[in-house]
Amino acid sequence: MAVEVASEAVADAAAYERPRERLPLRQLLQLSIYWFGLNAIWGGWEILDQERVPLLAGEGFAGRAMFLVELPMAIVAILVQPTMGCISDYTMTRWGRRKPFILIGATLDVVFLIGIATANTLLALVVFVLLLEVSSNFAQGPFQGYVPDLVPDEQVGTASALVGLMSILGVISGFLFLSFGYRLGEDFTIPTIALGLVELATAVGTFLWVKEGRVAKPREGKSWRAIALEAWGTDILRERSYVWLLASRFFVLAAGAFVANLAILWMERALGFGEDEKGTWVIVALGASAVASAIVALPAARLSDRLGRKPLIWVACGIGACGTAIFAFAPSIQVAVGGIVLVGVGSGTFLAVDWALLSELVPKAASGRYMGMSQLATALQAVIAVAVGGLVMDLVGGVDFATGPRAGIAMGVLFYAAGALLLLPVVEPRRGRRMAPA
Repeated sequence: MAVEVASEAVADAAAYERPRERLPLRQLLQLSIYWFGLNAIWGGWEILDQERVPLLAGEGFAGRAMFLVELPMAIVAILVQPTMGCISDYTMTRWGRRKPFILIGATLDVVFLIGIATANTLLALVVFVLLLEVSSNFAQGPFQGYVPDLVPDEQVGTASALVGLMSILGVISGFLFLSFGYRLGEDFTIPTIALGLVELATAVGTFLWVKEGRVAKPREGKSWRAIALEAWGTDILRERSYVWLLASRFFVLAAGAFVANLAILWMERALGFGEDEKGTWVIVALGASAVASAIVALPAARLSDRLGRKPLIWVACGIGACGTAIFAFAPSIQVAVGGIVLVGVGSGTFLAVDWALLSELVPKAASGRYMGMSQLATALQAVIAVAVGGLVMDLVGGVDFATGPRAGIAMGVLFYAAGALLLLPVVEPRRGRRMAPA
C-alpha cells in the first residue's frame, strides 16, 4: 500500500513538472499572440485617459481626475485577475483549464469598449472602463499560466521574449489605432471599437490553436468560493524571491508609465503642440520606441540565458532611466524621440527578461494563481505613476504651467532606481533547476 501511495505521489508531481518537449516556434507565437490584443486595448486607453478625462473633468484637475479614474481600475484588476487565475488552476473542461475564460472575457471586452467609445459623461466612462477591467482580467488571469504550463526550461527565454515583444507591440498598436482619432477631429469612437475586434480575433486564435494541457489541480471537495479565496492565502509570502520580484517589477513598470501617461500632456504644455502636431509626433515617437523594443527583446532574453536574468534587468533600468531623463527635459521633440528610443530599449529588455524570471519562480501547479498575483504590480504601476506624476505636474504647473509635465515625467528616474534596488534580494534559479511543484 505504501508503495502504491508513493507511486501516485510521484505521478501527481510529474504531472506538474515543467514540460521537457520543445515546442515549435509556431506554438510559441500562438502562446503569446493574445498579449498583443490585451495590451492594444490598454495602450489605446492611455490616449483616451489623457484626452477624454481632462475634457470631461476640466483641465485644471486633469492629473487628479486621471488618478481618481485609475485607482478603482487598479482595485478591480487586482481582485479579479489572481482570483480567476486560481479558479482556472482547478478548472477542467473539454477545452482545457484556461481557454473558456479567455473566450468569454474577450467577447465581453468588445461590448464594454463600445460603451467606452460612446460614453459622453465622466461617470459613464468610468463605469464602462471598470467593466472592461473585469472582463479583460477574467481572461488574462488564466491566460498568464500558459508559459509555466507548457514551455520547457530551455525555451523559457524565447517564450518570454515573445511575450514581451507582443506586449510592447500591442501597446504601441493601441496608441497608433487611437491616434487616428486626431485625424477624425478627435473622434475616437471607431478606433476604440476596432481595438476590441482585434483583441477578440487574437483570443479566438488562442482558443483554436493553442494545444493546452488538461491536467487540473484536484479540488478535493473544495467549494469554488474556497478556491477563489485561496488566491489570497498568506502562504504566498513564503516565496520570498517571488515577493521581492513583484516589488521590483512594480517600480520598473511604473517608471515607464510616467512617460506613457504624461507624454501627450507634455507635448501640449511643454512644447505647445496642437492636435495635428500631437497626432504626427505620437506616431513617430511610438514607432521609434516600438522598433527599438522589438529589436532588443529576443537578444536580451537569449543573453539572459547565459548571463542571468538579474544583470539584464539592471541594465534595462539604467537605460530606461537615462531615456526618461532625456525625454523629460528635452528642449525639442527631436531630442525627446531619442530619449523615448532609450525607454523602448529598456522596456523591451525588461519585459522579456523579467517575465522569464517570474515564470521560473512560480510553482507550475498553481501557475494561474501566482502569475495572476503579478497583477498587483501591473495594475498598481499605472495608478501610482498617474498619482505621483499627475500630482507633481499639477503642483509644479501651478507655478510654471509648461514645466509641470516635465517634472512629473522626471519622477520615473527615481522609480527605476527603486526597482533596481528591490531586485537585490531575489535568488535567481540556476539554469535547469526551477521551482518544484506546489
